[in-house]
Parts: sequence; structure tokens; C-alpha cells
Amino acid sequence: MGGYILNNVLQFDHDVTVLVRQPKKIVPHQRLTIITGNVLNKEDIAKALSGIEVVISALSTDGTNTLSVSMQLILEAMKKRMIKRIITVGTAGILQSQMDPSLLRYQSKESKRKSTWAAEEHHEVFRFLRESDLHWTIICPPYLSSGNFTGRYRIERNFLPQDGVAISIPDVADLVYKEVLSMNYLNSRIGIAY
Repeated sequence: MGGYILNNVLQFDHDVTVLVRQPKKIVPHQRLTIITGNVLNKEDIAKALSGIEVVISALSTDGTNTLSVSMQLILEAMKKRMIKRIITVGTAGILQSQMDPSLLRYQSKESKRKSTWAAEEHHEVFRFLRESDLHWTIICPPYLSSGNFTGRYRIERNFLPQDGVAISIPDVADLVYKEVLSMNYLNSRIGIAY
């Protein structure tokens, strides 16, 4: 996911800084600063956030609490640097349930997942963002396919579009970039699907 988002942003002549563990996977670009480090290290995060206006996080869950722990560190570093805007990629599990809007999808019968670990980690990130004074947006896809970019998808604030079951990674990356520019969904989750 991160690579697609990076390519979108660089395509439109923005200066970008990335924090990565394996810089060999990143193609150099004149407008790209690569910081080699770990998202669980405060100093590495501080380097990556120097001079930044918008933070984009495409971290996934890894079976541990890396996502939620790193988000706390990122939010702390953003506060110190007075960075107000963050966009993250979450999961459709943290959207409101269509069947019971008092529940999140992963808490309801709407979700078919047997394991809720990833959704619980993303839910924790949602809590942190909701309790912050930041301008945040969480883009929440269902099943991510490796399909092509179409530019034709449906979005809905805080819910997954009706009967949405999949979306391609390039289309999610497209919405991330559009939200950087538009800020139409401040302090909201965006469900995205075909």
C-alpha cells in the first residue's frame, strides 16, 4: 500500500519523506527523502517528521501491537512539531455496522472474519485519533485486491458502501492522495469499495 501512495504523491511534485526499515525497496527520486529506521523508535519518527505538513500512515497489523504503539509515538511527535493533519489506512472492520449502527462492523454479524485481531488494533488507532485534537481521516477498505487502478469506486462517511466487498490497492492509494488535497472528510472514517 505504502509504495502506491508514495508513487501517487511523487507523481504530483510534492516533497516526501518516508520512514522505512528496508530502503532498498524504495526507488530513489529527487523529491524523496528516505529515513531508514523503525516506527517504534521515537528518534526515527522525529527525523521523519521534520518539516512535514501532512502525515500519511499505511502501517498494517503484524500480529503484534506495533500499529497501536507506533501510532501513539507518531501522535506524540506530531504534537511536538505542531503537525495537525494525519491520514491513515485502516480496515472496514472499524466502520459502523449497517445492521446495527451502534456497533462497529467487526463487533457485529456483518463481519465474516474469524479473527478480530487486526480490527482491534485499528480500533485502538481510531480511539487515539478521535481523542486527539488533530485533523484526521481513516480510509477503511474491505478486502484489498491487487487489481488495477480504475478511479471508479464508491465512498461513504463512517460506513462501508452497500454491498462493498473489495477494492484494489491502487484505488485506495488514489483516495488517500485525493484526501490529502481536499480534506473533505476531516475527523471521519471513509468506507471505500467498488
